[in-house]
Amino acid sequence: MPWLYLAIAITGEVIGTSALKASESFSRLGPSLITVAGYAVAFYFLALTLRTIPVGVAYAIWAGAGIVIISLIGLFVFGQKLDAAAIAGIGLIVAGVVVINTLSNSVSH
Repeated sequence: MPWLYLAIAITGEVIGTSALKASESFSRLGPSLITVAGYAVAFYFLALTLRTIPVGVAYAIWAGAGIVIISLIGLFVFGQKLDAAAIAGIGLIVAGVVVINTLSNSVSH
């Protein structure tokens, strides 16, 4: 269950951050409410995750996955450009999450 909770937390964070962009600095009510709800879900399920997954590992995966997904949403939904350095950095984040999940003894496999 902790991995499902972490996936829900990541999804909530991605939805909240995407809506934050669409809220236009909280000047649009609908996206602003989605932002608040998304972050509420994200932090609630991240808290549940922390019952069994170490905080450093959970946060690294949560933040790393969120960065990658939001970068892709920015690229495809909001038309934002990624240069070579950004793509390389995102690749390193993905590599870090893979290393944590496959090689770390801090994570129960």
